[in-house]
Amino acid sequence: MPNYHVTLQAAYIVRNIDDVEDAISVTISQIGKMLNKEGLNYVDIDIGLTICPKCGELIDCVLVVARTALVGVLLSMKVFNAESPEHAVRIAKATVGKVLKNIPLEAVDVVELEK
Repeated sequence: MPNYHVTLQAAYIVRNIDDVEDAISVTISQIGKMLNKEGLNYVDIDIGLTICPKCGELIDCVLVVARTALVGVLLSMKVFNAESPEHAVRIAKATVGKVLKNIPLEAVDVVELEK
């Protein structure tokens, strides 16, 4: 059975922050603590990117309003011995979703790894 690299996208809310950089650092810290506490230190955490509607440049996927931020987070991990790409996504969502309860997860990329 093949192995896969699965990337999930999550929407994470952070409160009482001052700016975008603060939102990013708090998000990575909080999610990292939750994952590491459950032994999921193999899950990579990155901030998603989006396109600025005004200039067309890539920017961090963070929206800050009234000291509250919505941060787009990318969580990626290797999934071993999955039956299909869909099965790999289900395994990744179940693994990460156990820890990040009530946080929406969506698959954005699944790549079969070479043997």
